[in-house]
Amino acid sequence: MSAPVPHRFWITVSLTLAALMQTIDSTIANVALPHIQGSMAATQDEIAWVLTSYILATAIMTPPSAFLANRFGQKRVIVVSTAGFILASALCGAATSLNQMVLFRFLQGGFGAPLMPIVQTVLLNLYTDQERAKAMAIFGLGVLFGPVIGPTLGGILTDYYDWRWVFFINVPLGIFAFFGLSTLMRETPLDKARLFDWFGFALLSLSIATLQLALDRGQSQNWFQSFEIIFELGISGLCMYLFLVHMFTANNPFVEPALFRDRNFVSGLVFSFFAMSTVMATMALLPMFLQNLLGIPVLTAGALMAPRGIGTLVVMLIASRLGNKIDPRLQLLSGVLLTAYSMHVMAHFTLDVDTHTVIIAGFIQGIGIGFTIIPVNMLMFSTLENRYRTEGAAMYNLLRNLSSSLFISLMVSQLAQNSQLYHAQLSETLNPFRDVMQESWLPEAWDWHSTLGAMVLNGELSKQASSLAFFNDFAMMKWMVLATIPLLLLFRRAKTRAKIIEPEEQLHLE
Repeated sequence: MSAPVPHRFWITVSLTLAALMQTIDSTIANVALPHIQGSMAATQDEIAWVLTSYILATAIMTPPSAFLANRFGQKRVIVVSTAGFILASALCGAATSLNQMVLFRFLQGGFGAPLMPIVQTVLLNLYTDQERAKAMAIFGLGVLFGPVIGPTLGGILTDYYDWRWVFFINVPLGIFAFFGLSTLMRETPLDKARLFDWFGFALLSLSIATLQLALDRGQSQNWFQSFEIIFELGISGLCMYLFLVHMFTANNPFVEPALFRDRNFVSGLVFSFFAMSTVMATMALLPMFLQNLLGIPVLTAGALMAPRGIGTLVVMLIASRLGNKIDPRLQLLSGVLLTAYSMHVMAHFTLDVDTHTVIIAGFIQGIGIGFTIIPVNMLMFSTLENRYRTEGAAMYNLLRNLSSSLFISLMVSQLAQNSQLYHAQLSETLNPFRDVMQESWLPEAWDWHSTLGAMVLNGELSKQASSLAFFNDFAMMKWMVLATIPLLLLFRRAKTRAKIIEPEEQLHLE
């Protein structure tokens, strides 16, 4: 048995803080988005880029993580990424225009991209095979608890201070992680033999960027009625096809094809693409519903999101104890069913929904999230060879971030489109000659004979139409989560290996 790894606890704390800092920023701006929108004088479509630019940059810069870690060393990459993330966060807080905000958020996502795959790899190598459940619970704390606690923290900071503090808060957290990692970690051996596949990277980046652009501009450009959207989707599809051909034929491809020979890993990628992306989309839509339609203050909206984080934290506390005692596939099934049920409850919200129902739905979803991400990580990496861990973690985080970006864009676009559709349908049922519109209990403000009355009635109609659009999105995501259940049959449970991973083999520490 190997000797205990020096400073393992503090290295773990620093790694978790780095991961937490990066993932918090994927959702912390959600509840502050209406405030940022007003400050930047942006439309709803434009302000969505504050979220998607961050996720898009993360998706583009995640795949090179394995190459950067091997070429320059894990310590150098993670320390530089942390420092760059701190600087970009400060710039986001100081932004004075929408263009600046989108640019700085893009930089923030780009610097933060290598953090998650490298943190995941270091944790896997820092703990033995028998402790893999504990390592995945720690990793899950960064992956899941960050996005879940983000809206609550964002609400508190926005209400008591200013929306700019949702970015400034990263500075003290990042400084602590920076000093912990730079002083306790020792550099890993460098591999300068492998060359970087610039052609493959360019193809993949262009495919992702054009697809994201098409999704974000599709609603305003009337989708396939626009030559721009067709052109962007065509470029995205062509670049992805060329990337796949290049990957399987090049001598030194950007992504190692051997990764996709592992059935558990591929199944986990497909599962995460659909299941976890819907969760991220839910966390982007719910604050908008609470604030814009229910009129709930930003701090209260953030507080109503907190039970989701509590539910996830509860699962984190027991996940390491469950380990291999309960089949991870059964845990995964439980997580899927609980997550789908929470979305079912959200799909049946009304404009009179009470806070108790919102809290219960969020708490159940938090438990479902915890029972989803930890088992799927255990299953994905339990059969993957050690030498593919960093590249596998990079690919996993790429798909997770890309799917989140795509589904947020799709759900926001679907929300806008359905709001218009339901408004038109509801308008057809209203006219001053219907008996129901002559009832004495109707609000006096709904006066058909005045301009102000017509505006008030139209405002109520728009509110009802928007609520139906939100509920339609929640219902759609529920079915998407349930559709992942057949994928569970593809996972196989790996036998626990008795071998202890030597720390000097995988991670050189003091």
